[in-house]
Amino acid sequence: MCILGLSTTFAGAQEREQQNHRQETKHKKLNLAPSYAWTILQPLGLRVESTIDTLPDNYGQRSVPSALSAAYATTGNLGAEGLNMIWRERPMRSDFFFRDAIEPWIPTESTMRFYNTRQPMTLLSYNTAGNRDNSQERLHGIFSGNINSKAQIGALLDYIYSKGCYNNQADKNLTWGLSGSYMGDRYEMQAYMNSFNSLNKENGGITDPRFITDPALVQGGVTSVDPKTIPTRLSGALTRIKGSQLYVNNRYKIGFWDEKRDENDSIISRTYVPVTSFIYTLKYTQSKHTFRSTSQTENKEFFANTYLNPDLTLDHTTYWSVENTVGVSLLEGFNKYAKFGLSAFLTYEIDRFNQTADTLDRTTLELTPFPEGIGTIAPHATEHKARVGGQLTKQQGSILRYDATAEFGVVGVAAGDIRLNGNVYTNIPLPFDTLQVSAFGRFTNEATPYLMRNYLSNHFIWKNDFGKERRVSFGGSIDIPRTGTHFTAGVENVQNHVYFNSDFLPVQHGGSVQVLSLQLNQNLHFGPFNWDNAVTYQTTSDAAVIPLPALAIYSNMYFKFRIATLKVQLGVDCDYYTKYYAPKYQPATASFANQTKEKFGNFPFMNVYANLKLSKVRFYVMMSHVNQGLFTKNYFSMADYPLNPRRFQLGLSIDFAN
Repeated sequence: MCILGLSTTFAGAQEREQQNHRQETKHKKLNLAPSYAWTILQPLGLRVESTIDTLPDNYGQRSVPSALSAAYATTGNLGAEGLNMIWRERPMRSDFFFRDAIEPWIPTESTMRFYNTRQPMTLLSYNTAGNRDNSQERLHGIFSGNINSKAQIGALLDYIYSKGCYNNQADKNLTWGLSGSYMGDRYEMQAYMNSFNSLNKENGGITDPRFITDPALVQGGVTSVDPKTIPTRLSGALTRIKGSQLYVNNRYKIGFWDEKRDENDSIISRTYVPVTSFIYTLKYTQSKHTFRSTSQTENKEFFANTYLNPDLTLDHTTYWSVENTVGVSLLEGFNKYAKFGLSAFLTYEIDRFNQTADTLDRTTLELTPFPEGIGTIAPHATEHKARVGGQLTKQQGSILRYDATAEFGVVGVAAGDIRLNGNVYTNIPLPFDTLQVSAFGRFTNEATPYLMRNYLSNHFIWKNDFGKERRVSFGGSIDIPRTGTHFTAGVENVQNHVYFNSDFLPVQHGGSVQVLSLQLNQNLHFGPFNWDNAVTYQTTSDAAVIPLPALAIYSNMYFKFRIATLKVQLGVDCDYYTKYYAPKYQPATASFANQTKEKFGNFPFMNVYANLKLSKVRFYVMMSHVNQGLFTKNYFSMADYPLNPRRFQLGLSIDFAN
């Protein structure tokens, strides 16, 4: 259901390409050079307007792990694994599913930003929480500098080091990257190279939930408990997920010069109007997953099966992919007869998978026999995929706009794959405002990723012949800017859904599951008082296959005011979701599995905060989970994984723009 985020980015993409040229010419004429940012849209690398992160509002909330969503299943630590339980916000499963659990903490194609700034810009932030035993620190930096009005270079750095509030939970994540762009009249280039390295200790959860819910019962009458003293199920286990991506998008435009002349027939401005674009994109991705557990005793107690080594678990899985895309685009609006834009593209992809090899003499060791019917899983595998597609757009005009995209798999495991997207946008004038209405539809029929079909490790092995997973979704949204109201409704039918069962093995549901999602965002404003609310209702026809909390609420009450030149946001926010069968987490595969034994939820998680900004400096102070123990002590995100207890946090961000 990430269709909303994906489909809206298509809106206006080709129109912006021509608008950017007109704006750049206007700024040159007026001797202006405004700063702006953009993201790139696959598969043709179209530019989508974005923002530069300098606002003080809600700055501190990003340092709370569970604040990534109104309903987020997490192992607890900043930078650690988690799963978004708001269905429409959850990304599709990737070819390397281990990486999905830490996606919020690593750069992706959809989050990568490019900047064009008047002067070199450096955004540097640092936040910290806790004490020496449970410290949480994050250093984040973004740099962008223009060589000239058309060429730009950039860099990013993100370092998380957190010991965690509970034992054997520390993590260390390092992400860095370089980027560059050139936006000429005829030639455009956008490129980046990102690298990430995530190292997380895995504690398997705490041994007894009563250390949180009733500590006196397990501590001989002592009611207080130090979270760092709570026993955990694993002590010598860790997960490392690392990888990198190289992306280079090239575009050559053919068009004509639009010349403006004065009354003396002298040229006063020249604007290059692109008509046709030829695109080539190269994308290289590589990732590696390692799970290590050194305690033989813990392995026997924690894992039901051991297939390769009874003494030590050391699983390695690697993946690389090379993807080439060529396309041609006829742009909308270059003359009065061009009522729509039309694009066509071809993508060819090669994927390579390497897994732990079975090289032991199984007859001499105490090992679990392979499941019946598994046979042999090759340690190396290569897949080839080819897709063709096209896009039809009408993004000019104030009454009606639309886009439709179709993509078909023609070679390899992608043969027969279908991806269809469609969106319609319109504006309806009202006496006091303009009602913005949109509708969307999506159909996908795609093969299950290789590693969900074939996998071999010390504790888990599977070989599946899954059919293609089909999804049909449609819905729409209404936006009233003046009243701060945004309403979205959507329904999705999922057939042949692949998920992890209670044994942490992937299975395919042969039937269909329907998910209905309704979300209302309502922001209220009365002088300095503000109250922002996001209420999500979602229902699933089969909670055993797709478990979801029925109601999730994010509410934020705050005052905004100035003290001289100091901007202040002072308030309290709260996440709440109803009880549901929350997933359970498996450290060996960094995956989340369904369970139907115990429900979690029905507790508020509240933060009291002050976000402030003085000139180019943002800073915040916060007491997160300030309500710990006030309403309930059962603040578990999922089985065996409690959320962080009450803690003081603070942070600082400086914009070093010259």
